[in-house]
Amino acid sequence: MKLAIYGRVFESDQKEDIQRLLKELEANDITFSIYRDFYDQIQPEISFVKQPQLFHSSHELDDSFECMISLGGDGTLLDTVTLVQNKQIPLLGVNFGRLGFLASIGRKEMETVVASLKNHTFVEDERTLIHLNSNIPLFGDTPYGLNEFAIHKMDTSSMIKIHTYLNGEFLNTYWADGLIVATPTGSTGYSLSCNGPVVFPESGSFVITPVAPHNLNVRPIVVPDNNVISFEIEGRADSFLCTLDSRKEIVQKNVQLAVKKEDFTISLVRLNENNFLQTLRNKLSWGLDRRN
Repeated sequence: MKLAIYGRVFESDQKEDIQRLLKELEANDITFSIYRDFYDQIQPEISFVKQPQLFHSSHELDDSFECMISLGGDGTLLDTVTLVQNKQIPLLGVNFGRLGFLASIGRKEMETVVASLKNHTFVEDERTLIHLNSNIPLFGDTPYGLNEFAIHKMDTSSMIKIHTYLNGEFLNTYWADGLIVATPTGSTGYSLSCNGPVVFPESGSFVITPVAPHNLNVRPIVVPDNNVISFEIEGRADSFLCTLDSRKEIVQKNVQLAVKKEDFTISLVRLNENNFLQTLRNKLSWGLDRRN
């Protein structure tokens, strides 16, 4: 078995857990390759039985990799989505961050993680992605995201008008600070914080959620993900922010933008005992009442 290991930032309190993970992998004869920038950070603190393989870009990943382990929070796992691209390498997130909605496996579960990978007792959840089309190149060779696409006004500029269309048919003009189009996976992220609904990962939908709308009767809407959603932007400023997950571009307001479901999917690995409903209850504290 061959794995890739990705991390963004190494902190001293992670040392023991990372050392335990690598020790378990080596003890089970599992080959692993570490993201080069992350290796440079951990190398002075972590001991290896032998020099590990390293990778630095998506081009160095192929179908010999059976899984990529993300060590960090949800933002770190979103980074791995741009690394695996359409290579169909499943992603497993170990939570070294705070909420850990996507990276839901605890840092103290390293032995369980390795045993599940070795024995193939894990579950793969297929997740859809959102793809951005534009009349100028944006986001390099990864114009897609797992969570959401968003349009947002610049800094302290006044609100913008976002004319929105479904398959060319006019939907609404949003007078707002911005607009989010979230995948089912992203419905528990930025969209949820702007009062968007939670939808199940397999629901086959997009959630369109305005950010601080001027008209209070405008509410989030759920649409089938076979729609192409296009936008025309008006505003007093000449540019606005365009984001895919945690990546951003500054875009001129005359740029043509549209989003649709990406042609490929990614898989998130979970342990058998975890599922979406349990994650909702545990991470969002559903039903928790301190009075009882």
